[in-house]
Amino acid sequence: MEALLTAPGILSLATLTFLEIVLGIDNIIFISLVSNDLKQSQKPMARRLGLALALGFRILMLLGITWLIGLTAPLFYLGDHAVSGRDAILFVGGVFLLAKSSAEIFKKTEGRGHGEHERQPKSLLGVIIQIGLLDIVFSFDSVLTAIGMTDDLVIMIVAVVIS
Repeated sequence: MEALLTAPGILSLATLTFLEIVLGIDNIIFISLVSNDLKQSQKPMARRLGLALALGFRILMLLGITWLIGLTAPLFYLGDHAVSGRDAILFVGGVFLLAKSSAEIFKKTEGRGHGEHERQPKSLLGVIIQIGLLDIVFSFDSVLTAIGMTDDLVIMIVAVVIS
């Protein structure tokens, strides 16, 4: 806690908070896109829950930081390249983000307006689950940035909460 009161601590907190805000923009965009398929009255609740889930997942991941960093032991090899648990998690998360963003972009540009009927709104529970999964994936870049910026867990958590 004393680290927050030192010049390097304050500088780390300010820098990390700025980076967390930048990294959080994509999360906000996806929460907005996914919640757009809800009824108008359900959209604000889905967005608030999505942001709360994002904060919760980031804090939980920061608390489990040692476990994440420790996943560097090779699980298997692809040719000469060792693939660790961390590599596998990041790869699956990246593929999920690419697939989801491609589907959302297609839906916005091509999916509607070509003789299709307007879809019924999605269920609130389905959207919350989807937002929760997206929040987990988006938390990786945030957590990895925090790990690289400072060793102080308190500074990391405070920066995530502020952002």
